[in-house]
Amino acid sequence: MKTIKLSILTLLFSSLAFAQFETTKSELKEFDGVNVEVGGGFALQFQGLKHENVSGSLQMIGKDINLPTANLDIRAYLADGMTMYLRNYMSSRHHNEAWVMGGHLRMDNLDFISEGFLSELMDIAYLRVGYDMPNYGDTWFRRTDNGYATANPFVGNYIMDAFTTEPFAELNIMAESGFIGVFGITNGKLNQSVKTSSTADYGASLYTKLGFDKQINDDLRVRLTGSLFTSSSTSNGGYLFSGDRAGARYYWVMVEDGASDNFRSGRLSPGYKQHTATQIAPFVKVGDLEFYGLYEIDKDKSDNDGKYTQTGADLVYRFGTDKKLYLATRLNQVKGNKTAASAEEVVNRFNLSTGWYITPNVLAKLDLVTQKYSGAAYDGTALEGGKFNGVVLETAITF
Repeated sequence: MKTIKLSILTLLFSSLAFAQFETTKSELKEFDGVNVEVGGGFALQFQGLKHENVSGSLQMIGKDINLPTANLDIRAYLADGMTMYLRNYMSSRHHNEAWVMGGHLRMDNLDFISEGFLSELMDIAYLRVGYDMPNYGDTWFRRTDNGYATANPFVGNYIMDAFTTEPFAELNIMAESGFIGVFGITNGKLNQSVKTSSTADYGASLYTKLGFDKQINDDLRVRLTGSLFTSSSTSNGGYLFSGDRAGARYYWVMVEDGASDNFRSGRLSPGYKQHTATQIAPFVKVGDLEFYGLYEIDKDKSDNDGKYTQTGADLVYRFGTDKKLYLATRLNQVKGNKTAASAEEVVNRFNLSTGWYITPNVLAKLDLVTQKYSGAAYDGTALEGGKFNGVVLETAITF
């Protein structure tokens, strides 16, 4: 009988510096038998936010503790070059019971077909297949994923939050020259079922990423990627910006009195099914200073011809002993029209954050946020003259 070794899952990043993006070949663990690693994440916030609108119709909110969120992660080394990843949500804003978020199989060689099969390609490539987040864009590497919050210098994610869990298959290329290439396909569905109807129009979603990522020297890293995600289906394919089932970090903001909790509060999703999303993401790290930028467009491919544009910029400075402290700021804006004939929506957010890595696995951060809603599309709605602001203190553990 084979012995299966069980150990604690190491951090998803090797140092206090986040923004590690894709795991490279050189970062992989050498296979020495079937090995199962168990890890997790835990996050808890004290929220001190207030909100307002023109009509005064919002749910009253106060200063208190949010529901803790927790993850259970499993990574299993099954064979040389074959690794399984599985993430479970033990508690989340949207579901307080335990459930499987998603998982995938990563194949760094194809020796299970025959020894050395396509070895020259697989020296710089790997395959990912499963039910998880497709590798579209770069923001998902820096975001909070339920209980996993130590890679995000802020408490919240972007207003238009690109994160979904769908069946997918993709080829990732990461050459030593710095070239990055991703080519993938999903079925466009969040919830899977063989049930259909005579009016259903199902179809695949395709996505790709091209870019460059290079550690130029000890003090300079440069990365630039461009990503595209496109769906032509009228029945599915609209989950890219609404597929996060864990829920947003700013609880109950801009929710009307008497309404059930909108677990995506504070976010904006275009909600298109037939659409094309593009994201351009530059990242530069010079010494202890990091810049991450975002330019993203989601365009409706139907006759309605709507479009939303998102811009963002993060600046993070690390300092102190072993760079355990940081200061960070973010500007984020989304503006657009649901259809070509509809009025404009504009959402602006400003963040100022500071954090302390008490240990490499434990982070405490204080986030100041201001978010404002404007544009004629909000006239007569709960978001007319809408604004929320205040501070959120979060503690996060990842192991």
